[in-house]
Amino acid sequence: MKKYHGRCHCGKVQFEVTINLDRVVRCNCSLCSRRGAIMHRVPPEQFTLLAGEESLTLYQFHTKTAKHYFCKVCGIYPFHRPRTAPELYAINVACLEGVDSFELEPGLVDGHSYE
Repeated sequence: MKKYHGRCHCGKVQFEVTINLDRVVRCNCSLCSRRGAIMHRVPPEQFTLLAGEESLTLYQFHTKTAKHYFCKVCGIYPFHRPRTAPELYAINVACLEGVDSFELEPGLVDGHSYE
């Protein structure tokens, strides 16, 4: 496990997360397939929002169980609370400093089946 610093594009939203990048996934739901993010789920004790709570805006659809957060300033999606595990955080791996998400081989989560 390694601690990473993450942020949105403008830097208003910043967080730390402790993860092992061997279990990254891509979701095929209607939202995730459009944003193209690679994610990693973590329990709350492995995630700390350092700055920018006031800069986050919430988007929900369908059952409104999942909570998708975006920076109000730059529009980047840094994390969400998944529908199938709302107690966890799903981190946008592309927001992590020092990580090239194009070098990772994500698994697939079939979010399309839940819509």
